[in-house]
Amino acid sequence: MFEPAPIIVRSAETPAQPWRNGGGSTRQLLTRPAGAREWTLRISLAEVDRDGPFSAFPGIERWFSVIDGNGVRLMLQGQQHELRPGHAPLRFSGDAPVDCSLIDGATTDLNLMHAGGEGLMQRAQSGQSWRCALPGRGVFTCTAGQWQMPGREPIRLPAHCLLWLDGAGDVPWRFTTERSAAGVPAIWLGYAP
Repeated sequence: MFEPAPIIVRSAETPAQPWRNGGGSTRQLLTRPAGAREWTLRISLAEVDRDGPFSAFPGIERWFSVIDGNGVRLMLQGQQHELRPGHAPLRFSGDAPVDCSLIDGATTDLNLMHAGGEGLMQRAQSGQSWRCALPGRGVFTCTAGQWQMPGREPIRLPAHCLLWLDGAGDVPWRFTTERSAAGVPAIWLGYAP
């Protein structure tokens, strides 16, 4: 029986595209369908270096997590959300206007956006088992470590790397850091169309 191979995308090897408003840049790590301009899933890494509004994505659900930097304050539907590295990811509608203020300097932020279906983004804990019933699953590493799944060879991943597997099945995954580090070592991701 054929088992799909994981896709591994290193953010440092992905070109950064500047934003139209000049407030940062985005590295597109993965889209589904692959390479499509009209995607149903997009996972990207944003480098934000100034305050300003987020682009609108009508009909899109967004998940957002701060990976590096001192954090951001997002004004969303009259409420302020302060997000720093290690905080739980924030889910919101791409229709909603969002104004971003940096907390003492630039940040690097992970985004999962999808049109329909179901998405998921949550913090990983080093060495702890994680299960997810969504057929598309991934891990984005904040620090270097090793990804494990039953029946497959472990894979060593550098920091700021995405591992994605379509058709993963509901089997446990584990991400273990190579050495003790403060903060969240990785972010789990999931998607079902």
